[in-house]
Order: sequence, then structure tokens, then C-alpha cells
Amino acid sequence: MAQWTSAVGAAQLARLLTSQQDRPAGPGTRRPPAYHALADGIRLLVLEGRVPVAARLPAERELALALAVSRTTVAAAYEALRGEGFLESRRGAGSWTAVPAGNPIPARGLEPLPPEALGSMIDLGCASLPAPEPWLTRAVQGALEELPPYAHTHGDYPAGLPALRSMIAERYTARGIPTMPEQIMVTTGAMGAIDAICHLFGGRGERIAVESPSYANILQLMREAGARLVPVAMAEGLSGWDMDRWRQVLREAAPRIAYVVADFHNPTGALADEDQRRRLVDAARSAGTVLVADETMSELWLDEDVRDGMPRPVCGFDPAGSTVITVGSASKAFWAGMRIGWVRAAPDVIRSLVAARAYADLGTPVLEQLAVNWLFSTGGWEQAVELRRAQARENRDALVAAVRRELPDWEFEVPRGGLTLWVRAGGLSGSRLAEAGERTGVRVPSGPRFGVDGAFEGYLRLPFTVGGAVADEAASRLAAAARLVEAGATGAAESPRTFVA
Repeated sequence: MAQWTSAVGAAQLARLLTSQQDRPAGPGTRRPPAYHALADGIRLLVLEGRVPVAARLPAERELALALAVSRTTVAAAYEALRGEGFLESRRGAGSWTAVPAGNPIPARGLEPLPPEALGSMIDLGCASLPAPEPWLTRAVQGALEELPPYAHTHGDYPAGLPALRSMIAERYTARGIPTMPEQIMVTTGAMGAIDAICHLFGGRGERIAVESPSYANILQLMREAGARLVPVAMAEGLSGWDMDRWRQVLREAAPRIAYVVADFHNPTGALADEDQRRRLVDAARSAGTVLVADETMSELWLDEDVRDGMPRPVCGFDPAGSTVITVGSASKAFWAGMRIGWVRAAPDVIRSLVAARAYADLGTPVLEQLAVNWLFSTGGWEQAVELRRAQARENRDALVAAVRRELPDWEFEVPRGGLTLWVRAGGLSGSRLAEAGERTGVRVPSGPRFGVDGAFEGYLRLPFTVGGAVADEAASRLAAAARLVEAGATGAAESPRTFVA
């Protein structure tokens, strides 16, 4: 019986491998043998989770043709990987990826580090901050006070608590977007919302247009749902969307869904202006594409002069509600542990989402909904989010200063909001920096996690989750990782220091 659970095609693996662009070798530098470089590339893809464990690899002849190398080179690379424990084979069943005994299974998303690893590792993988106290505690206490009447019911509210649906609708109305409670469904985080939308509109094999780069966990969710991702490059710097490219993709590919983050885009921090929003909604309507607008970062403007000039929500350019579905969440603006999200859409779409939910999670926890409703209704939300902005702003400034000092060749533009910095890593491979960072004591996601088929190899995403001395230490450890990559180190590690903030 074969031990593989999925398969990677020769063309797909070739694209992933050829995206790994290293710094050109200097004078006198010896290049490794071709089979060694191929084995190293496949190992790196497995360690990053971009090729899953237990995935069947192409036959030697197929991969050799796709890479334009000899079959002997591929055979030698596979043999080297088998010797290291990264490949297993069986006659008649082929070869499939593995990890050596004792190694953790690589994560395919951006999961946070377990608490026991935080003493020696600085985690820049997860763009989430600690809870803004005392507001979390106050919200939970307020929720407990309001819980008794709900405790006498069955507790299942597939569309969400009526009180919270009404409150979210009122908040949209206050922003100039008239909204009824019937247009709101409460979900288990934004991920739960987008998962439900993808299953309703984007069946297996459907095209979904996505910004390039885009949020890694959403891309992985869509891949696992069987979607065919169509990347659309962002405009240069922080200037938002390239509308010529969007119009072309919507016209020629006719995707069923388009997923965008208009407000402080993850990972670049870009902010789409009103004209771009209007034009994208018009283009999506003409193409018959459902436009999913992720608003999870919309309240995280960090510079005061941005607040008064914030563009209207994307749904504000779709008065009939026939094109735009909006997703919001408490997880980024408040706390990742508060797994409350919501969808704003036309009432018939909400009814379809609610009906489909009966076969998924039935509903969102009541106590957490009551906590968010308490925050919205008492003004606690605004005070908590202001605390979150101040913390993110301070961390951003500290991280920017530290990276500029320790890694002056790295390039980036400082975003005016959001939680992430998108960095071009001075010509180094982001994948190799991520691998080296694990050995120097800093965990950082590489650029290809945010692209399609290996794009953005030369980038890293750095979140605003650490500040002060921890930001200085994180940049120092990144600089150590960069030195390892530049030296071509593959084995010896610089021991990370235990760091206490």
C-alpha cells in the first residue's frame, strides 16, 4: 500500500524549484554539484511546508524533463534525500516526501509558536498582538452578566446572536453604508467567513482571483478547497491595486470569486484609494465575479493623518449589494483569541450561507459574541482599538529602525497602517533566510508563502508584534541568519540566546 496522500506534478515542482533564486556566486566560489542543489531545493520546500509531507514526487524521468537536467542528476538527488530521511520510496509505489524522525511536521500556514518555545525563539511568524487589557477582561465580565437568558436556550444561533447582528449592522450604517441585521452573519473568525464563502461560490476547480502577494493562510485555505488561484500583481510600493491588470484578469479569466484586502493589505500594508475601489467593483460586476473584501485591518490606521482620509468601504460602491461580500473580524483589531468574525452581504446570500452552515459548525460561541457585543455597545471597542493602534505604531517604529540599522541593504516602504512590513531581503532567498532564522533564534515567514507557485522568493514578512529591545534582538538574529545564507551554510547553527523582554 502506498504511503503518500497527495501528489506534486513535475511542472509544479519545477516552478517551485526554479523560483529559489540565490545570490550569484562570487569569484572563486565553488558551486555545489547539480544533484546536491536539487536535493537542497526539495528539502527546503518540505521544511517550509510548501511541498507537504507524504506528497508523491514525480518520477525521475518526468522531473528531469521538466528541469532540463539529466535523469542521473534527479536520481542522485532523490538518493541523497532518502539518506537524510526526507524521502521514502517503494518499488511500484514511487517516492514520497517525509521528515526525519524527531523533526516536527512542517506547518503549511502561519501558526504561532507553542508557549514553551518562546524563551529561546522570537516569533515573527504570526501577525497578532497580546490582548488589549483591561478591555478583554471587562468584555468577558460583561458577557457573563448577560449570559443567563441565553443559557436557558439551545445555544445554537447559525446566523449569530440577534443583538450582535443588529449592532454590526448599525456600525455599517454609521459608516454611511445602510445595513439591516438580515445582511449580517456572525462567523468563527474571518477564516470561518471566507471558508463559508468559498464553499458556497467557489466549488472545486473554480477560479479565484487573488492579489499577489496575498494573505498566506487564505491562499492555503483556497488551495485545500480545490480552487484554481489566479494571481493579480499589486501596484508598485504601497499604491494599492494595478487596475489594468485587474480588468484584464476579470475579463479574460472570468473568476467566480476575487479576494482582496483593500485596507492595509496583508502582507504589504498598501491602502487602495477610492477610485481603485470604485473601478474594481465596476469591473467585478461586469465580469459576474463575486468580490470578497476583507476588512479585518480597516481600523488599524497607525498615523493620525490617515484617519480622516480613509476611503469608503468597498461595499459602499455596491449599493445594490449584488457584487461585494464584506468580511470583518475582531481578531486583528482586538485580539486573535477572540474568534469572532462576520459577513455583510445581500440577504439572500446570508440565507444561503446560514443554510450551508448547518453541515459545518452550526454556530459561533455565544459567550464570545456577547463579549464583542459588550465592547461595541459600551464604547470599549474604540478604546481597546486605540490601545492596539498605539502598541502597533510603537512596534512598527522600533522594528523599522532596527532593520534599517542591522540590515541596511534590505528594502521596504513603511506602511501607514496594518500589522506587517513587506521586505525585499537584499537579493537573498527568503526561504533560506527562514530556514537559517530557525537556527539563529528568530521565526519569520518567507515571501513564497504569500504568493502562488513560488513567487516572492526574495521577500520576507515582518509583523509589528515586537518592540523595544526585542525588536533590536530580532533584527540582530535576522542579520545573523543573513550571514549564514550569504556564507552558504547548511548545517552549523549559531546558537540563539535565551531572551527575556
